[in-house]
Amino acid sequence: MRALLASSIGVACATALALPLAVPADAAARPASAASPAAEPLGSTQSLPLVPIGATDRTLGAARAQGLPERDTEPFSLVGVVWDDAKTELHGTVQVRARAAASRTWSGWQDVDTHNQEHAPDPGSPEDDAARIHGATAPLWVGDSDGVEVRVRPEAPGGSAPAGSLPRGLHIDLVDPGADPDLGDGGGQDRALAPEAFAEGAAGTRAAARPYIGPRPRIITRRGWGADESLRESGYVYTDRVKAAFVHHTASGNNYRCSQAASVLRSIYRYHVKSSGWRDIGYNFAIDKCGNIYEGRAGGVAKPVLGAHTLGFNTDSMGIAVLGTYTSTNPSSAALDAIAKLTAWKLGMYGVNPTGTTHLTSGGGNLYRKGRSVRLNVISGHRDGFATECPGTRLYKKLGKARSSSARLQGR
Repeated sequence: MRALLASSIGVACATALALPLAVPADAAARPASAASPAAEPLGSTQSLPLVPIGATDRTLGAARAQGLPERDTEPFSLVGVVWDDAKTELHGTVQVRARAAASRTWSGWQDVDTHNQEHAPDPGSPEDDAARIHGATAPLWVGDSDGVEVRVRPEAPGGSAPAGSLPRGLHIDLVDPGADPDLGDGGGQDRALAPEAFAEGAAGTRAAARPYIGPRPRIITRRGWGADESLRESGYVYTDRVKAAFVHHTASGNNYRCSQAASVLRSIYRYHVKSSGWRDIGYNFAIDKCGNIYEGRAGGVAKPVLGAHTLGFNTDSMGIAVLGTYTSTNPSSAALDAIAKLTAWKLGMYGVNPTGTTHLTSGGGNLYRKGRSVRLNVISGHRDGFATECPGTRLYKKLGKARSSSARLQGR
């Protein structure tokens, strides 16, 4: 499996069903980017339309379910189901199974989290462009695979009424993250996680004249995890400040090794941009289960970069996504420590107490109307700003510990 070869410290900041083999939807050559790793594949996305399967609902005049029969594909490692209109919710269940490329064995059916619409640009923002934004499930990491089968079954909201129709334009996107970057340090895994060549601003340094700022943690930059900068929109968008941090889980599953985290992140980045239609990856930062911290949306890790992580509350906040699913699995102590270290530093630069509360103005969502001033914990879970299961019950219950640890690191 692909291994994370290098890391660094953050700077200041389409296919036809008749074909026997799926063809990448974005296989055409792209212009080279000076910021992209050279001489390595940069990944690809295969987009396959879903077709009616199972019995037909005579009342609706359409199939009650859609899917994709078992088939061969080009290599991929992450999957997600996408549809035309981002404003339309998918009420139903999505399941996939994948064939491992190495063993040629099929996995069992795996559930895909359909509640992904709350991770999005704020309504009415320039990034919220109906012409390019699509509805999408959460992405699911399946590892190196070369075959897929999909089934999507509709159900009414709440499950108490007959099933309704599915969104239009359903298709599955299969993402190949490409190879890890080779930054030429020649080191092994241990050295790669903390190379001296990228050690400026390393943990242990503290701004001398500014109180309550935690030590700057090690952050693997976009170059370090191999972000293809030609994918995203050029330029950066900022808010005024950072008043709060929203903690998320990616709901992409826990079946990854920490050496694969860069590949997972590149896959999510490609899925957010190419499949969902966002300008860049939605999260400002990501954390893996070994506690490594990664730069997310471009623009500078110390700056107030506008993300697309918490629909309605992206302004004056930052989004931190822990790679994995924490509905019934506890987050690692290393991941919780990384949340504390990151928030102690980043919130501290903006004079914010991690154990305090703040007010944010809602941009619109399913909990708070647009324009309402909402009092929130400075370190909140996604579900505090939007009715969602994110960041998973097990991670959400640990946020109190993260708050107190973060404040302690600030010297409070």
